[in-house]
Amino acid sequence: MSTRREFLKKSALATAGTMLLPGFLKSLEANPMMLPEGQKILVVIQLSGGNDGLNTIVPYNNDLYYTLRPQLALSKASVLRASDELGFHPALAKLNELYDKGYLAVINNVGYPNPDRSHFRSMDIWHTASDSDQYLNTGWIGRYLDASCTNCNIAHQAVEIDDMLSLALKGENIKGMAIKNPRKLYQILHNNYFQKIVKNPVDATEPSLNYLYKTLAEATSSADYIYDKSNVYKSNSLYPDYAFAGQLKTVAELINSGLSTKVYYVSLSGFDTHVRQQPEHERLLKIYAESVSAFVSDLEKNNRFQDVLVMTFSEFGRRVSQNASGGTDHGTANNLFVIGKNLKQKGFISGTPDLSRLDQGDLIHEVDFRSVYATVLNKWLDTSSNSVLNGQFKTLDFI
Repeated sequence: MSTRREFLKKSALATAGTMLLPGFLKSLEANPMMLPEGQKILVVIQLSGGNDGLNTIVPYNNDLYYTLRPQLALSKASVLRASDELGFHPALAKLNELYDKGYLAVINNVGYPNPDRSHFRSMDIWHTASDSDQYLNTGWIGRYLDASCTNCNIAHQAVEIDDMLSLALKGENIKGMAIKNPRKLYQILHNNYFQKIVKNPVDATEPSLNYLYKTLAEATSSADYIYDKSNVYKSNSLYPDYAFAGQLKTVAELINSGLSTKVYYVSLSGFDTHVRQQPEHERLLKIYAESVSAFVSDLEKNNRFQDVLVMTFSEFGRRVSQNASGGTDHGTANNLFVIGKNLKQKGFISGTPDLSRLDQGDLIHEVDFRSVYATVLNKWLDTSSNSVLNGQFKTLDFI
């Protein structure tokens, strides 16, 4: 009998292609459903590295902001003013347009008790919706799949546009699907070598081999469905030439094609701005704003924007004072964006950051991020948040 090691050596599963064939892929029904118009869809955007919230939504009328950031603070003249106290970084002109249309809610001072300033740990906390001293191996979106999709065997109920699946999308029984490019995944899995493995298994009775063969067959089934659906609609909307915009374009094409996916997940990295923050932060915010604007426009053109809620978060904000290197170090509370066509609450939600009341130089959170999750779960995804979040959290009124 062949061993698992021998099988892995014989097959391409031992190569980098393994990244496209994780065990979380499930098989599809013979006739997978389409997501009808009116079915709510959540798009989560992760700004990785810890976005500087104070230079994103700027307290341009606060003297302490300029005192604590003598070189890094944005000038009053450059800020895109949205209220008497707060305005947008000038690179966020396209986001400001969504704000003016009433499509944007900015939730200030979002965080959690006893914050952790480690990128990895804080991101784990946001992914799993855990307490800061609690360690979970399932994510909040994954647990949503577990709770709302009993006996569901469709992996693409939640899709991440990437090669790797984030912890947020991993449930106990059901996990999402990571796919960067539907066409490439389809082509790889229809490579003659992979097809020979599926059609001529070495020894499918050996448990570990059977698992790998089953995974490959199911991955192929999922890839076929997504590839077929992705060809239904090809966007002719104008997107900026950024990789991040390409991710959102893929999401828009899948939504407009009717893919039966309830949650999409995309990321934009590079926000760990310890050194010479100004040019890099400006570049990243421009990428974010222009890409999201194109995405919203694409959905509007196809009458799907009213079905989509976009939530943008970062694992933490930055410290209030600038550092000696023209940047900012890891902080705590931050702002969070929610974008939708029919928001009940628009504009700035929760208080303006209080720069006179800090905790060891950091902003104090006023809104637990799990309250945002609870609101999305209860009011948008139509599921009970208590079991998903392992507790009861106050909901907000933006939807």
